[in-house]
Amino acid sequence: MLIHVNRENQQFHLTNGQVSYIFHVMKNGQLGHLYYGKALRHRSDFSHLQTYDVPTAASCHVYVDDPAFCLETIRQEYPAYGNSDFREPAISVRKPLDHHIPDFKYETFRLLEGKPHLVGMPATYTEENEEAETLQLVLKDTFLQAELILNYTIFRDKPVITRSASLKNNGTDKLVIERLMGASLDLPDKDFIFTHLAGAWSRERHVKERRLETGIQSISSLRGASSHHHNPFLALKRPYTTEHTGEVYGFNFVYSSNFIMQVEVDHYDTARLIVGIHPFGFNWNLKPNEVFQTPEVVMVYSDQGLNGMSQAFHDLYRDHLIPSYWKQEERPILINNWEATYFDFNEEKLVNIAKTASELGIELFVLDDGWFGKRNDDTSSLGDWHVDLNKLPKGLESLAKKISDVGMKFGLWFEPEMISPNSDLYREHPDWSVGTLHQQTLGRNQLVLDFSRREIVDYLYEKMSGIIKRTGLSYIKWDMNRNITEAFSHKLDVGQRGEFFHRYILGVYSLYERLTSEFPHVLFESCAGGGGRFDPGMMYYAPQAWTSDDTDAIERLKIQYGTSFAYPVYSMGSHVSEVPNHQTLRTTPLSTRANTAYFGNFGYELDPLKLSEVERLEIKEQVAFYKKHRGLIRDGQFYRLLSPFTENETAWMVVSSDKSEALVGWYKVLGTPNSPKQQSVRLSGLDEAKVYKVAGHKLTYYGDELMQVGLQLPTEFNGVNSKGAERGGDFQSYVVFLESKEKE
Repeated sequence: MLIHVNRENQQFHLTNGQVSYIFHVMKNGQLGHLYYGKALRHRSDFSHLQTYDVPTAASCHVYVDDPAFCLETIRQEYPAYGNSDFREPAISVRKPLDHHIPDFKYETFRLLEGKPHLVGMPATYTEENEEAETLQLVLKDTFLQAELILNYTIFRDKPVITRSASLKNNGTDKLVIERLMGASLDLPDKDFIFTHLAGAWSRERHVKERRLETGIQSISSLRGASSHHHNPFLALKRPYTTEHTGEVYGFNFVYSSNFIMQVEVDHYDTARLIVGIHPFGFNWNLKPNEVFQTPEVVMVYSDQGLNGMSQAFHDLYRDHLIPSYWKQEERPILINNWEATYFDFNEEKLVNIAKTASELGIELFVLDDGWFGKRNDDTSSLGDWHVDLNKLPKGLESLAKKISDVGMKFGLWFEPEMISPNSDLYREHPDWSVGTLHQQTLGRNQLVLDFSRREIVDYLYEKMSGIIKRTGLSYIKWDMNRNITEAFSHKLDVGQRGEFFHRYILGVYSLYERLTSEFPHVLFESCAGGGGRFDPGMMYYAPQAWTSDDTDAIERLKIQYGTSFAYPVYSMGSHVSEVPNHQTLRTTPLSTRANTAYFGNFGYELDPLKLSEVERLEIKEQVAFYKKHRGLIRDGQFYRLLSPFTENETAWMVVSSDKSEALVGWYKVLGTPNSPKQQSVRLSGLDEAKVYKVAGHKLTYYGDELMQVGLQLPTEFNGVNSKGAERGGDFQSYVVFLESKEKE
């Protein structure tokens, strides 16, 4: 049993031996929070965990005869504003013409095996009921005639709890939802480091940290996408917490549009976290008998540091979020033609690239932007999803067949959410674009299609599904190269303006749902100008994402390191590209480019026809190396060892579940003169008693040696040892495979 209910005391305890989450029904009928953290043994009464104290005279109390019962000082489970609690709430809902403070009181509970699906929303799931248990709390507001359901799911073998809320209108009048968070959590103190992932285009998900202090700290997006700038991930770690030790709470929002993750520290130094759809510009008209479902919040507790938190997220998403088909399926090594040709290509050039790539062992050829309409630059044709016969006079079917004939799978780039003003579609349907016809801001010379409208989603479904069927596509790269401005739909009433962003992303999800359900064997890779929509909502449909448009191996160290805080290595599209790099103009060794890209979904962004014979041989070896180890990269536990945000070196590794194999990556950005003679990197996650052999060497180590002393690195050039040096200069890297042996 994972969920215990103390019926007499109306207390609820979710626990699986790794984590406990405890709350109760308070005397006013609302829910109070008692505990969240390391697993506690169950007992028949947890009332002592709730303390009451008479607050200052400036505070308000609910009961005349009980001045200690003040919502300003009591930890709550899903708070409203206005009844002695002055902090920002989880819920705000009203009737259009009445004033009322929401007052949802506990009605009943339901226990469910497994985890019910969230209608119309991506969310974690179970395939067998024994994998999780779900608690549903039903609360009612009699004035509003509304029913609030709070969902809590605890997974059997993971320190993970997921939460969401839904609101049903049981009355005869419309309700207006102004705020409905996925989760709220009142913590007893503020002694945390606020850790999040921030950046911009081409430098996404850099790790940022700051202490909690009195006031409000938040990350958010109002861009119509989760954004390059703030990922919907937040960790609250103790000041003493490291990568491998200490306490941390991690939160991830399974949503791909406007969001807020906020911590409010009050005057008593307690902290309230809320996670949900951003309330700015949002309202939802809830008609009688309708239900509004919030997106899901994933909550992870770890007492084994940030790495323990990350591994819990990784395990959850691999087992319970990505499409079932892709859990164990090997994903192909691909080559994308973009940096090889940009918009300038024909069938012969593409087939030659594919043929050469196939000879190197690459498995999938992806045709990027420029194959449709009259698309010779980024100023036209988005929305015109028919092949450009000037470039491909025999059509996509002919190209797909020739790609198949050289032994490769075929993939295509789409940007289905966009429309070019210079397109046949726009000339026919100008009102299909987002914004008023007299006020539209261009981004990358394009506008956004109104995915809140079913007929537009249907149009894209017919276009994309038809191409999949005719060409036998194996892969689709789904791009989104601009954010939403002038968020206006020609089909929504004035009173529905606040519904636009949510309706838009529901349209995106519905198209993904239809395509992935009909074509489960097509691999979707999400992309939004690179990493602008790298979130769990997308991962539910597309098991991998283009991590960043920045393919520079050195910049990718920070990007991939930060991304790994919440997302599995195998979800990151990670490719070897041209040099000088097209985003930074940096020139790095081919070996370092591959050594960085191995820790992700491996591929290439270059022209194989321009490679030297030496480079072709090296790439052939890289491809063979990745094929040998991609099962380990897909299924293994990822450990961060050295941070690029604090060191000149970066290190990480992947360890198999039985600890018999490991793949270690080490990188040094700038060369240093006369470095210490003994250079090593301490590993993690190995079996102390196992003996590990270093591939390509006679060296063997016990696991405890590798974790306490370290893996010895190749000898570095120090100015005089040129004959014995194995590495040196800038942009060094070293990837090594370790395999356990029965004995020395």
